Amino acid sequence: MTIKMFSMFSGIGGFELAAKSIDKDIELIGYSEIDKYAIQVFEKHFEGVKNYGDATKINAQELPDFDLLVAGFPCQAFSVAGRRRGLDDTRGTLFFDIARILKDKRPRHLVLENVKGLLSHDKGKTFQTILRILSDLGYGVEWQVLNSKNHGVPQHRERIFIIGHLGRSGGRKIFPFAKSSEVPNVRTTKVASTLQHPGHSGGNYRGMNLIQTGVIGKDSEATRVYDPEGISRTIKNGGGIGAKTGLYTDHKGIRRLTPTECERLQGFPDGWTEGLSDTQRYKTLGNAVTVNVVAEVLKALYKEQTK
Repeated sequence: MTIKMFSMFSGIGGFELAAKSIDKDIELIGYSEIDKYAIQVFEKHFEGVKNYGDATKINAQELPDFDLLVAGFPCQAFSVAGRRRGLDDTRGTLFFDIARILKDKRPRHLVLENVKGLLSHDKGKTFQTILRILSDLGYGVEWQVLNSKNHGVPQHRERIFIIGHLGRSGGRKIFPFAKSSEVPNVRTTKVASTLQHPGHSGGNYRGMNLIQTGVIGKDSEATRVYDPEGISRTIKNGGGIGAKTGLYTDHKGIRRLTPTECERLQGFPDGWTEGLSDTQRYKTLGNAVTVNVVAEVLKALYKEQTK
């Protein structure tokens, strides 16, 4: 059976690439994105898919029916959070537009992604309001913070994933994922093979963290990384967190990541963002979901549904 998917705040197509990579028949019936650079990348890889544009202006009645809504939506405070006024509690935020489309279209499932800070945003009121609204709309909801480093890429990147099941109780059917082992020796991976040489790539994106294992000089027990302030830290082998600004270091010095390396760290094929300036490549990749993580979530969701 074909699973029809609608995507919001789609960026460069991380959710879509993940859906395409799993062993399910998932058809993208439309997406919503306003950034011209992200749209350029998206349309290069997903030709002929209609862009419904600004999420705040989408008329849900004009959307085809679909089974799955996915969205990596921006985190915003709700000015009236906690007053229990239904959808009015989220009016004026981008989550409101997700909720009103869910209300009108009633897809069977939803998968939302956001920064880990959503849990504590506005002293927790924002997250509690999201859960209440989804419940009021008839969705059983479960969630978990997942780290990209546990899903095959050498990047410390924590994001919260929310899964909704229409008309089901709130039992935790998909989550929690058992914590898989972190990336072993990343020097043996395709990603890290390009990270072993010093030099300057001429660009940077804040917020991408690296794991590096290996040696420093004659020291076979530790790895040195640099934090955003340039302070050197030595971490025992088995996984460490690299510089939060995306800088990479080995014992020969520091350099910035290349756009191709950033594509690999996010689970995209080499050249996915080619055609943009380096500045826009870093920006759009930094705003993207990690494809590997989304693929694991979707595989677990639809494996569960076949039982």
